[in-house]
Amino acid sequence: MLDDDFFDSGIVNGPSLSYGQLDKLARSIAARLQSIGRMGDRVLLLFGPGLEFMPAFFGCLYAGMIPVPTYPPVRGLELDPLTSVRRIVKDCDPRVFLTGGDIAAEVQQLCADEPNFASIQWLNTNAMDVPTDEHWQRPKIDPQSIALLQYTSGSTGSPRGVMVSHDNIMKNEYIIQLAFNHMTHRRPGVGVCWLPFHHDMGLMGCVLQSVFVDGPCYFMSPLQFLRKPVRWLQAISHLAPLTAYASGGPNFAFELCVRKVKEEHKATLDLSSWEIACVGAETVSPGTLERFTKAFAPCGFNPTAFFPSYGLAEATLLVTGGRHFEPPVIRNFVERLGRMTPTASERPGRQLVSSGRPWLYQEVVIVDPDSARECPPGRVGEIWISGPCVAKGYWNRPEETALTFKAFLEPDRRGPFLRTGDLGFFDDGELFISGRLKDLIIIRGRNYYPDDIECTVRKLHEAFAAGSTVALGCETDGEERLVILQEIDRGNRRLDKRQLTILIRQTIAEEHQLHAHDIRLLRRGALPKTTSGKVQRFASRELYATGQLLEWTEPENE
Repeated sequence: MLDDDFFDSGIVNGPSLSYGQLDKLARSIAARLQSIGRMGDRVLLLFGPGLEFMPAFFGCLYAGMIPVPTYPPVRGLELDPLTSVRRIVKDCDPRVFLTGGDIAAEVQQLCADEPNFASIQWLNTNAMDVPTDEHWQRPKIDPQSIALLQYTSGSTGSPRGVMVSHDNIMKNEYIIQLAFNHMTHRRPGVGVCWLPFHHDMGLMGCVLQSVFVDGPCYFMSPLQFLRKPVRWLQAISHLAPLTAYASGGPNFAFELCVRKVKEEHKATLDLSSWEIACVGAETVSPGTLERFTKAFAPCGFNPTAFFPSYGLAEATLLVTGGRHFEPPVIRNFVERLGRMTPTASERPGRQLVSSGRPWLYQEVVIVDPDSARECPPGRVGEIWISGPCVAKGYWNRPEETALTFKAFLEPDRRGPFLRTGDLGFFDDGELFISGRLKDLIIIRGRNYYPDDIECTVRKLHEAFAAGSTVALGCETDGEERLVILQEIDRGNRRLDKRQLTILIRQTIAEEHQLHAHDIRLLRRGALPKTTSGKVQRFASRELYATGQLLEWTEPENE
């Protein structure tokens, strides 16, 4: 049973969809798709949050076509809502636009005047005739054939279509089942999900996992969560203990709950049945875990529920994860010449949360990106992955596929491996993520991780909301310099722009021995973000360089 539930004050309501209904609807959509397309055609899915996405996605699979989940264009969210859709259309050349639900009419209207879309056929599930699956023909599916194109979130560059095979999905879903303990009669379900369906964490970790384990999953709109984060916790509390024991999201989601959930709401929550609180998709902050535990321990939340993990679309989803019913592994390190040495927690150093250990078939190695040789334990290098969950490559990008998916270790040429672009190291078998290879800020020959600097700035003032800080290395006069971009969440507060800038500059100098060349205070929402809430550093750098960021200004009268 898949339930699409939207929560308001902890009350569950909304339509539901059984697996029998899902199967019948998927066959009907597949029959219609087969009448207008061929096996292997790409189908762009333009759906908002809601159950309509489910049969549409499986309908593509039933038709032998390749679904391409993407965020639908909606007026008001960005200046040109078709930017992302245009880029994906150009990249994968879809045969069909598939839409439905409440936003179908608006989506079609937005796309109607776009000349590049003229040759693409539309299928609106709202306007389909009485569902019939009698004309559906079962396609011949090869396990290695492409199941879907999962477009990357674009947090570090232009989105690319990851070619995920049917075998990739089946292997990774089994890993997720084991990792999240979706295996027992006592734990038949998947839990609660607010993540977007076109995001790999929402699609692979929730939608497909619920079908894989034949259990219930409750879905709520991402916007409902972002507007009122307590709804997520109310859902877990209300649906406990059997069906909502697992739920998760990026680090920013837990931080948002800490900042936004009020004391009167906490008094109504019971989080004692929350056994798996997955934290992934971005760097996991030890401070966030500590603050969330402190805020919600009175509600019954147990810190052993935290399940830090590491994954990426290029490896289908999950690569490493923590242990069941054990607290997250948090260690303090001192970096010397690229080696991370554990140190006592009370001594100065860099505190990191382990992303766990590789699950099942996955081989994870740390590699010097220049020499392609494996690094010894404790040495920081690029994370390379091998195994049956690694995708086939990027759609229609053979050179990038060869560079990213066909890496080999020296000197024995073992491989191929997926180059993730992430930096990390192993300590006593635990994988620690230290940053992004392309995001490294190198000033006067020394490496600085943006996450560390952003964390320092973010904690300085309550007006600095979660996920609203970016530290960049930008070249000026032939030298890399530090730039800080900080959104302001003002509320009703009077803020002094000059004093905030001085505070940021002084603190960075004291804690990182760095001079901030430029500090920009921005309007809320000025920084580009992925649909899962991650700040896009690459896009932020472009907007900064071209002077397109909307700066915050102090009110003249208040």
